[in-house]
Amino acid sequence: MSDKYRSVGFVGLGAMGYPMAQQLAKKLPNSSQIYVFDVIRQSIQKLCSQENGRFNSCQSAKEVAERSEIIISMVPEGSHVRQVYLDEKAGVLTADVSGKLMIDMSTIDTATSNTVREQALSKYPSASFYDAPVSGGVLGAEKATLTIMLGCAEDDAQLPLLQDLLGMMGKSIFPCGGPSLGLTAKLCNNYCSGLIAIATSEALNIGMRSGMDPRVLANIFHTSTAQSAICDKWNPVPGLCPEAPASHGYQAGFKVQLMKKDFGLAVDTAERVGARLALGKVGLEVYEKTSEDPECRDLDSRVVYRYLGGKEDWEKDFASGKS
Repeated sequence: MSDKYRSVGFVGLGAMGYPMAQQLAKKLPNSSQIYVFDVIRQSIQKLCSQENGRFNSCQSAKEVAERSEIIISMVPEGSHVRQVYLDEKAGVLTADVSGKLMIDMSTIDTATSNTVREQALSKYPSASFYDAPVSGGVLGAEKATLTIMLGCAEDDAQLPLLQDLLGMMGKSIFPCGGPSLGLTAKLCNNYCSGLIAIATSEALNIGMRSGMDPRVLANIFHTSTAQSAICDKWNPVPGLCPEAPASHGYQAGFKVQLMKKDFGLAVDTAERVGARLALGKVGLEVYEKTSEDPECRDLDSRVVYRYLGGKEDWEKDFASGKS
C-alpha cells in the first residue's frame, strides 16, 4: 500500500488538523511527500519548519489537489468545506482529481458533504470522496487515539486503504454504512456528549454545594451508572482530570462554539428526520449562551461548568477534609 502514499495532501492546520498532519508525518513511508495548505500562513510555516522537511507548502487547496493523490481536509464548518472544494478559482475540484481519493474529516452538515461528493463524482467519475469526522478532541489528535466515523459501507473496495491511512491518526475506525453516515454518527455522538457534559457539571456542582468532595463523587460516578468518558477523561471540574482542558484554564480542547455548531446540527437533523427530542432545545440554548459569555468564549466546551456557576477553586475547601 505504500505506493498509494507517494503524495498526500492535507488542507486545514487548525487545533485538530495540525497534530493530525504531524501524526501522518511520523507514520507515512519516508518516501511520501506531504503537501499542506491553510488560510493562516503561519501554521504552514510553523509545520514546515518543525518537521524536518516532511511537508511542502502550497498556496491553495487547488495546488494541494494538483500535487497529491490523496487529499485530506479538516476545517471548522460547512462553509469552509465548500470553499476548500468548490471555490471556482482555488478549490480542490478546479484541479483534475480523476482517480484521486478525497477524505473530508470536518464535522459539518450532511447536505454540504453530499453536495461536495455529488459535484466531485459528477466532474470526475473515477474519483472518490468520503466523510470521516472524528471524536477525541485535541488530545486524541495529539496521541493518534481519535475515533473516526467513516461514511462508507463495510464492503467498500477502498475500506482497507482507508483503514490503514486513517489508522495513522486514530485508534478506532468505524465504517458507518454509506455516504454522510459518518457525519450522522458524529452529530449523534456530540449531541450525547454535550448533554453529558452539562449533566456532569450540574451533578458535581450539586455535590460540592452540598459539601461533598468532588473527587469522591467523581470516583463514585466512575464505578456507577453515571460513568462516562466526560467524567473520566474530560471532567468539567478543574483538577479532577490532570490532562483535561478544565485543569488548564479550559485552554485547547474542543471550543464551545464548535459544540454549539455540532449540537445545533444534531437538533436540525432530528427535526428533519422526525426524531423527538426532550433536551435538544434546552441543551442548545445552554451552549449558545455559554458561547456568548466573554468568560467562556473560545474555551473548551466543558467550560459549560463555569457558565453554570460551578466552583473552580474548590480544592482549598477540601484540602484538609473540610466539608
